[in-house]
Amino acid sequence: MESQQRAGDGLKGRMRKKTATTRRCFLGQAGAAGLVLVSGSAWAGPSVELPLPGGPRERALTTAFPQKGTMILQRTRPPLLETPLEVFDRGVFTPNDQFYVRWHWAVIPTEINVDSFRLSVSGHVDRALSLSLKDIVDGLPRAQLAAVNQCSGNSRGFSQPSVPGAQWGNGAMGNAKWMGVRLKDVLDRAGVKPGALRVRFAGLDQPVVDGAPKFMKSLALDHARDGEVMIAYAMNGEQLPLLNGFPLRLVVPGWYSTYWVKMLDRIEVITTEDENFWTKNAYLIPDTPGANMTPGQAGVKMVPINRMVPRSFVTNLKEGATLKPGAPTLLRGIAFGGSTGVKSVDISLDRGASWRPTTLAEDEGKYSFRQWQTEIAPPAGAVSVMVRCTNSDGLAQPTTMNWNPGGFMHNAIETLRLTAA
Repeated sequence: MESQQRAGDGLKGRMRKKTATTRRCFLGQAGAAGLVLVSGSAWAGPSVELPLPGGPRERALTTAFPQKGTMILQRTRPPLLETPLEVFDRGVFTPNDQFYVRWHWAVIPTEINVDSFRLSVSGHVDRALSLSLKDIVDGLPRAQLAAVNQCSGNSRGFSQPSVPGAQWGNGAMGNAKWMGVRLKDVLDRAGVKPGALRVRFAGLDQPVVDGAPKFMKSLALDHARDGEVMIAYAMNGEQLPLLNGFPLRLVVPGWYSTYWVKMLDRIEVITTEDENFWTKNAYLIPDTPGANMTPGQAGVKMVPINRMVPRSFVTNLKEGATLKPGAPTLLRGIAFGGSTGVKSVDISLDRGASWRPTTLAEDEGKYSFRQWQTEIAPPAGAVSVMVRCTNSDGLAQPTTMNWNPGGFMHNAIETLRLTAA
């Protein structure tokens, strides 16, 4: 705890320095040259093969975006950047420069004046607030936790039959140590009046055309005040990258990233259900086990997407890799429990007829990735490795992939096909 305190104090010092120097320091890295979205050079260079059944079979790799290393390019406007799978083998925390990016609207600020930036809190409160970054960084208790941020449509590209939307592989996710302040402390400073029902959030991004719905999301008041939901100003010990929400973003541990509003600048306490488009009409899932339905099925009750479900992956070997028959081979990967911790990770080499446990590495918190490893020594021939996570609530990954029109909440057991020869 003492080392975390020292690290946090150092970060606060760096944040104060950035506030004092305002635009010069930050915009030197992420100014207009970074987010001119984006020249043709973004599509040039190497590519990566994709196993998506409906295509594409490959995508460009790009380094053309500000504060980002090599990423899989989905789209330039708005930026959709996927994390290459090999990044997840380097540790449980996804580096900031390869943390995936997903925006809904293409009108994103290319520069932030940290002196004039304000976070407003309004609505059904005793005191409306207008908080500077200094007010937040220096004036409120600091909070930190590890949590997975995962797009609702992660792995949508594996849907069969295919559905509209970004055709993500498995890389629309990342895990970070988030630092900031508790949303509860901000709401308590404003003073929530009796009768409040929900808390709604919006950021600096804007619709492309007049009349299009501004991106907003909301949480039930009790959830917003549970002491875990955060307003983050840092990830993995550094300020948020611009494309990941600088200067502030909401962190909703255990819930899909549609709720993790980026460039957060507006909080509103409301006394009614949230009727805005992005809550009432978008990001809806079937109210069924596993959010599963049959293509074309009618009359299914739909509800807003919410808690994540368990997932696990092999990260140190790629599809089609060749092993030495009978020789011990290390298997390593990551898992997360979704809305709770990881209880166990098991593998099967006989297509699910039997399972055996793996060894779990250090637990960084119930919302974090957790590494696992084991050894196998398969005989010559085809090898299918299935990996399954069971979370602390006893929920295990299903054997078959769910289907819904949004391509949401995919978490079927992953199968890695290898050859021992």
